[in-house]
Amino acid sequence: MKNLRKIIGKFNKARILVIGDLILDEYIWGSVERISPEAPVPVLWANKRTFVPGGTANVANNIRSLGAQVSLLGVTGDDANSKILFAELKKRKINTNGIFIERKRHTTVKTRILAGHQQVVRVDWEHTHALPDELNAKILKYIEKNIGSFDAVIIEDYGKGVINVELLDKLVSLAKARKKIITVDPKEENFQYYRGVTAITPNRKELENAIRNLKIKDNSNRFKINTDKLFTDKDIDSAAQQIVRYLNLDSILVTLGEQGMKLLEKNGRLTHIPTQAQEVFDVSGAGDTVISSFTLALCAGASKLEAAHIANFAAGIVVGKLGTAVINSRELLERIK
Repeated sequence: MKNLRKIIGKFNKARILVIGDLILDEYIWGSVERISPEAPVPVLWANKRTFVPGGTANVANNIRSLGAQVSLLGVTGDDANSKILFAELKKRKINTNGIFIERKRHTTVKTRILAGHQQVVRVDWEHTHALPDELNAKILKYIEKNIGSFDAVIIEDYGKGVINVELLDKLVSLAKARKKIITVDPKEENFQYYRGVTAITPNRKELENAIRNLKIKDNSNRFKINTDKLFTDKDIDSAAQQIVRYLNLDSILVTLGEQGMKLLEKNGRLTHIPTQAQEVFDVSGAGDTVISSFTLALCAGASKLEAAHIANFAAGIVVGKLGTAVINSRELLERIK
């Protein structure tokens, strides 16, 4: 525990590049006291609206809240929601020099409507089409020019179009050539493109679906798991081992909700880490907190196992908060203490 506290004390020296799909999270707060006469739906008496950075921007927000320097690389539309997102990022002193505007798409917004602490409905506005070649080239040029300024790269793949095969291939090659830490919050359809990164942090469902997808795509039948049935805990262990070998990873950190996490390292060591959550209000954004704190710990010299323990403590705090939330180093140190 003493060593974990020393690692957290070094967070402020890290410089992280976070690349992926930017989202603006909007919350409309109110109360429900009656049913609409127009349809059998509740009427929300709205009294507050708030905005916070979401998606990849939430990862950057977590990193900044934990004391490190962070730069965002992604795309927004040319609209009012983009201006709101930029304002929220500026408030948090997050570097936005790597954010590009594409006029043919609108900024991704997820609107959550809450009655008290209960989410009533979520409304998503998003475009998921691939980026134009010209914009992809600009992003790659930014990476080539600035990669040397960072200690680590976090790739947040939400499947909204920013993360693509060409970008992944060149980004991973550039980062590996400069011996940078590369961590990925993966999209299950794209697992085969994360080859050679430092670590990926899927949840249980993403790992199961990835194995199913890869077993279909890979004709060598190297994945020795019966994907026609529900995965047992042993199947999850086996899937993690096979993914580490298939993608040549240093490690995989699988988040398991109330069961905690499992860390499998390249040397074959498998560690189950029980959850540190004391109460759970909202799991949205918990994966962002995990990859943020895990990557920061690696930048601060932690072993994979030490980094996983820190990420587990961090996740245990953030699920006790309502909405897209972040934690800070003081909260993390208090929980460990």
